[in-house]
Amino acid sequence: MPENRSLAARAGRNVPVATAIGAGLVGLVIATLSFDRVLFAILVSVVMIPSVYEFARACIAINVKINRGILSVASVAIVMSAWQYGFEGLAVAIAVSTPIVLISLLRSGFENFVANATASLFTLLYLPVPAAFAVLLAHSPDGRAKVMVFILAVSLSDTGGYVAGVLFGKHPLAKMISPKKSWEGVVGSVLLSIAGTSVFFGIWFHQIWWHGAILAVVAILAGTSGDLIESALKRDIGIKDMGKSLPGHGGFLDRLDSLLITAPFAYLIIQWLS
Repeated sequence: MPENRSLAARAGRNVPVATAIGAGLVGLVIATLSFDRVLFAILVSVVMIPSVYEFARACIAINVKINRGILSVASVAIVMSAWQYGFEGLAVAIAVSTPIVLISLLRSGFENFVANATASLFTLLYLPVPAAFAVLLAHSPDGRAKVMVFILAVSLSDTGGYVAGVLFGKHPLAKMISPKKSWEGVVGSVLLSIAGTSVFFGIWFHQIWWHGAILAVVAILAGTSGDLIESALKRDIGIKDMGKSLPGHGGFLDRLDSLLITAPFAYLIIQWLS
């Protein structure tokens, strides 16, 4: 149908496939949280590995090389240390991983060392460190509900922004960075995320509705920023998607960008309000 092709063109993705993949990922998260929350920590740590490889492949386009193996091991160690030992484990894992990652780059000599080292440390700060906050949230009392409301707030923001942007988007939010992201999409994010998060926050934590609204606003601001940050990265590198692992979404990083940036803020807000 011409209308469907037009909608797909505006959406920039295969909507049915993207929806199916998204539902499957959400189902996997719910299953791990419901059966045993340590499985959620393992899932997060495992997802770090293809995410590191995606970023490493992208960096090659701008002649920057990072040690994928060392960074993958470090990423898993950071996430699982946060689960096992809390904030102390997270801090120690970061402190130990940082010099190891830098030392591993010495094998390649001094040429482009600053760029390679910067990209390597950025990888740690961009991927496992914020992901560890989702794991810390899962490990806390009522961890299952806390992680679910965090993911819900971000997902509703993404969904509201996506639908409103596709249907009504005319005024670019940041044209130079992400031409398809619009102010109309931001309005959609605000309406859907605040409405949905307020309801479920009240149901799961028996709190007044505006506590959920605060989380939603934080998720909208951080999640939108996460989208723009990755868009800026991809534009600078000169690629459309970070990977092709998730049909309809791109790569793991294309799916995780909003969640990663939001996770530390969500941890603080949820722990404070719930």
